Amino acid sequence: MSQYQVTVIGSGPGGYIAAIRCAQLGMKVAIVEKYAVLGGTCTNVGCIPSKALLDSSEHYDAAAHKFTEHGIEVKGISFNFKTMVERKNGVVKANNDGIAFLMKKNKIDVYYGMGSFVTKNKIAITDAAGKKTEIETEKTIIATGSKPTALPFLPVDKKRIITSTEALNLPEVPKHLVIIGGGIIGVELGSVFLRLGAKVTVVEYLDKIIPSMDEDLSKEMQRVLKKQGMEFMLSHKVSGATVKGKEVTVSAENKNGEKVDVKGDYCLVAVGRAPYTEGLGLENAGVTLDERKRIPVNDHLETAVPGIYALGDVVRGAMLAHKAEEEGVLVAEVIAGQKPHINYNLIPGVAYTWPEAASVGATEAELKAQGKTYKVGKFPFRALGRARASGDLDGFVKVLADTATDEILGVHILGARAADLIIEGVVAMEYRASAEDVARMSHPHPTYTEAFKEACLIATDNRALNM
Repeated sequence: MSQYQVTVIGSGPGGYIAAIRCAQLGMKVAIVEKYAVLGGTCTNVGCIPSKALLDSSEHYDAAAHKFTEHGIEVKGISFNFKTMVERKNGVVKANNDGIAFLMKKNKIDVYYGMGSFVTKNKIAITDAAGKKTEIETEKTIIATGSKPTALPFLPVDKKRIITSTEALNLPEVPKHLVIIGGGIIGVELGSVFLRLGAKVTVVEYLDKIIPSMDEDLSKEMQRVLKKQGMEFMLSHKVSGATVKGKEVTVSAENKNGEKVDVKGDYCLVAVGRAPYTEGLGLENAGVTLDERKRIPVNDHLETAVPGIYALGDVVRGAMLAHKAEEEGVLVAEVIAGQKPHINYNLIPGVAYTWPEAASVGATEAELKAQGKTYKVGKFPFRALGRARASGDLDGFVKVLADTATDEILGVHILGARAADLIIEGVVAMEYRASAEDVARMSHPHPTYTEAFKEACLIATDNRALNM
């Protein structure tokens, strides 16, 4: 029986990064993956494939609707959806192969099959053919990720009523895609098919979309997407959906109790994700779950059973790939006896629509709930020379700073390349910079980053230079 110092169950961003960091620190490591390829949800049916389709659809939309204003005349433009999907699959495979290479490079043993605890220190791996292998391990890291949340009254048939997994491999562009859920997954996938000609209707229980982000981002995102053609039914409670042939009817009720039916050819259920903890034999190791099927852990991400750790989507906190990566590094370094840390307040969130939305730190609502006094600096992209040159005029940078100390408490961006711009806010807040600190830094001109500087100037003492 093979013996390891550390065994990682799950090869998503948290799992494979944890395995690599453990190997770098001199440990003998095994990684166990249920599926036939490495990479987990993010690489295979999440972050990577969705961004590939978002980019392809964005290119088509630009060629179809934006090139003319740049003096580029394209006649008879069309798209091949099959080719888009094939390209997406190629991007996924390249990432799969890259992770496999990293395992080999770092001398990490890879086992394909369902991993489950036999005892605290023994893992059984059952492959697709039913063959069982057992290994012994001193410590185990559970990094099995999450799966789309199901609604008990709305069964997913994976054909007409689908999750994000099936949406990434549809055989055609929907004529009318009805999306249940206005969170990040819903608006991202909705954007893909909207650009390709689908009618898209978002049905959301709350009175706003992307509810995890600042209120201003939510309002601006809805305004921009509505301008692009996306339809929204907010404050609607879905009660069910029925399929008849190629038609799906989604039944809902608004806040006044009025019932409404929405008919489309596909219905995407995008109401969140749930931890994947089934079939792991946790009870055999003494690991228990909380009321949300998550694995309770301490500040070092160790479970109540010494030597067994958990990270990523199966533990508390945001379900984000980069959060899982940071936790993977933390667990490896804790096992090695180091003293790492993660500032969870500074894990940024991103929506990869166009324009993009990104956020880090506190929202206005959170600061009000905490009773903190704060200043707001808000600068529109429309006032930027770079944004005028590219034609990306929608959005803004919003900076929240402490009234007394001027320390930056939150940064919220909706606009071109917001996903990349947000790191400036992360770095500033990691080093507890004030708004004036950033305002006094030279930002290259013309760039989108100047909007961050201008927002900080406004937050400091309302002295924007370009507005």
